Amino acid sequence: MPLHHGHHVHPIFFLLWLHILPFFSSAAGPPSSSPRGYLINCGSRNDIKQEGITYLRDEGYAIAGNLTTLNRTDILPVLTTLRYFPSGPGKHCYQFLVTKGGKFLIRTTYFYGGFDGGIVPPIFDQIIDGTKWSTVNTTEDYKNGLSSYYEIIVTANAKTISVCLASNEHTKPPSSPFISLLELINLDPSLYNSTDFEKYGLITVARTNFASDGDFIRFPDDPFNRYWQPFIDGNPTVQSQTNVTSSEFWNRPPVKVFLSASTTSRGRNLTLHWPPCALPSNRYYVALYFQDNRSLSPYSWRVFTVSIDGETFYQDLNVTTRGVTVYGTEWPLSGTTEIVLSPRSDMPIGPLINAGEIYQILPLGGATLGRDAMALRMLKQSLKNPPDDWNGDPCLPKEHPWSGIGCSKGSRIRVISLNLTGLSLVGILSKEIIRLTALRELRLSMNKLTGPIPDMSPLKALEVLHLDENEFEGPFPDSLGTLPNLRELYLNNNNLSGRLPEILTNRKGITIR
Repeated sequence: MPLHHGHHVHPIFFLLWLHILPFFSSAAGPPSSSPRGYLINCGSRNDIKQEGITYLRDEGYAIAGNLTTLNRTDILPVLTTLRYFPSGPGKHCYQFLVTKGGKFLIRTTYFYGGFDGGIVPPIFDQIIDGTKWSTVNTTEDYKNGLSSYYEIIVTANAKTISVCLASNEHTKPPSSPFISLLELINLDPSLYNSTDFEKYGLITVARTNFASDGDFIRFPDDPFNRYWQPFIDGNPTVQSQTNVTSSEFWNRPPVKVFLSASTTSRGRNLTLHWPPCALPSNRYYVALYFQDNRSLSPYSWRVFTVSIDGETFYQDLNVTTRGVTVYGTEWPLSGTTEIVLSPRSDMPIGPLINAGEIYQILPLGGATLGRDAMALRMLKQSLKNPPDDWNGDPCLPKEHPWSGIGCSKGSRIRVISLNLTGLSLVGILSKEIIRLTALRELRLSMNKLTGPIPDMSPLKALEVLHLDENEFEGPFPDSLGTLPNLRELYLNNNNLSGRLPEILTNRKGITIR
């Protein structure tokens, strides 16, 4: 089940709460007109400012795709434009320059609006670098007049991060992947840092402001523009009498979430059914935030035990007016979740809770070997018209490699074949091709490649080399004679001079044209 339930924003409601946000600087540093990072208004030809946040046009961040505008006045301006990509194989990416090791909250927002003349939104995959993040299915939300958003927290394992969309078996042609908004927001290194981000990402399931039926809390109250959704149930609510400092709490929840709390009377358990949707059986990161709402005194604390689905999460938690965060880094959850706060028997007051976050732990899919990925990027740069989908990780996720690329299996992912036959490619064959030392087949027939054929001697695994019907010039390279496994060599219909190395023409079991 996709985890977008509870991540919905009614466009008209969204319009109102964005509209009334005051414009002031966050408490987390100098005045800022936007969260730090990239905030992209997909499909827009202009930058747009909306109540203190500047959304950039997406030119230069996405390579392929078409821009379109929805003729609607009842939704936010940022939801009226979108970019959509061709359906069919291949992934289509936004790419961002980042600091390696930096931590980011990535949020994708989708509002279909019938842009393609249909009535049902397409279903497709979204991908971070080499990892399938989730399937985007906004059908239910769209039927209810809602937009949908998805979030993940990751660190950058290189100097770029790519966010990609790709058709899957549910993407029915002619419908195609699309996106309305894309945000890549810098997070402080200290946030959520009990997670090993080299191996895992965190997918947002819920981020909640308990005992509130007001608006979302977001930027500028949260400098990282995290959305804290209001949540109200049958439990009594209480307002806070005390001031707190966000930096006192791990993960720095905004001060506003401490203005209200769910509570219950003395001696009773406080029971929450949260998040309000059933969860797939998995491991989750759970963080809960508490703060005693009474004015400071020698008796200003509450002691209670927190349990989740009958298991003790934290024993005898002492909550003071300064507040406290408790968390579990890999907590198993499945189905509906019940959180129970049980007061210690001598407590004069009941337990309370202000806010909570739950993230699904996503194992990351790894990456293509660095030297292979670099070689393909250099090849891409040497072509004037490289394939549209040559973005993101070349081999991963394995359902969505670059077109024409074949990759090895196992823990060390190498490029083993490259077939770009008949694509009318214009440019030269980059000499960096020699980094692809696991390459067995290189097929570049029927293109418009010029210049010399580079030295191929490091490609000892190469069995098939088809360079026929191009415009290569210069002598036949001697290096071709040093390839021990070569069994097919097609060089006909080029502008090459001289003769093939004799060692090749005398070799048995090789087909030469």
